[in-house]
Amino acid sequence: MASHLQSAAPLMPPADDPAQDRPRVISAPAAPADRLFRGVLRAAGLSVFLIMGLIAFFLLLRGSQALRAVGWSFFTEQRWQTAAHRFGIAAVLPNGLLIALIALCIAVPVALTAAVFISEYAPPRLRSVLVSLVDLMAAIPSIVYGLWGLFFLQPRIVGFIRWLALHLGGVLPFLKVRTGDIGTSYTSSTFIAGVVVSLMIIPIITSLSREVFSQAPAGEREGAYALGSTRWGMVRTVVLPFGRGGVIGAVMLGFGRAMGETIAVALIISPSFKVTGHVLENGANSISALIALRFGESDSLSLSALMAAGLVLFALTLLVNLAAGVIINRSRSGAATAD
Repeated sequence: MASHLQSAAPLMPPADDPAQDRPRVISAPAAPADRLFRGVLRAAGLSVFLIMGLIAFFLLLRGSQALRAVGWSFFTEQRWQTAAHRFGIAAVLPNGLLIALIALCIAVPVALTAAVFISEYAPPRLRSVLVSLVDLMAAIPSIVYGLWGLFFLQPRIVGFIRWLALHLGGVLPFLKVRTGDIGTSYTSSTFIAGVVVSLMIIPIITSLSREVFSQAPAGEREGAYALGSTRWGMVRTVVLPFGRGGVIGAVMLGFGRAMGETIAVALIISPSFKVTGHVLENGANSISALIALRFGESDSLSLSALMAAGLVLFALTLLVNLAAGVIINRSRSGAATAD
């Protein structure tokens, strides 16, 4: 009888069996609405890669005629004479990078200072007004900035540019103007185009940075104050480290906008096909401005050359965004204050 009861009793696993500590997997079948929502999200995410691939394929297809005509000299030629098969981006690409770098040098300090003030120092009523003004600046069309820079800024900034060239040109070679001390030597320059573009990217960097700064944890803010920190000390040790990744992303987004700006740059510059590091001199160019200025008068080969130039700009912007993604992943917002 005892043996029968012993055999009928269930076999219990030992108390130290690891299987007892294993969490039970609970799965439920997804509802049709959930599957539909998941499919829509997946399709939307994949459509980004599809659209980018189609854009790259279109530019490569339309620019292949020019690339076959000149080969690798397209990346080294500084002239743009499509009738003679002598054209390339060796001059416009560096000038476009200079315009974007000048814009960043002006925009980043101003935008970060404004973002910190709006997020941490401005009274609530003033903060709402400033946020609305920044958003309004971001919505202004680029042609308005270009016209403002051409008719208002340029006549008034020439005196400052002349002062820089005469007093600092001998010390800093890139500020030297080699075309003589005349009025037209200081107009339509890389520097003026960079100043105008900087005003266009300041709202973008300010808005994104302010949003990141405002999400700094309240507990860490109060902890900094409890340890005797001043408001600037709290901003320096909590807010700025927390928003590092977001700030990097905002700056990279502004750089991409500056690289691709077209109408404002086309209105300001005097097109020049030569590489120059003298940013205060008359004459500048960029790929986007080149496309805008030459598109209407292009034949088949010239249009193909412009498409090839657009492909280079597309690839450069993509590389910048990929580099920004790597940097952001290594310095995400909040990582510096996680401990």
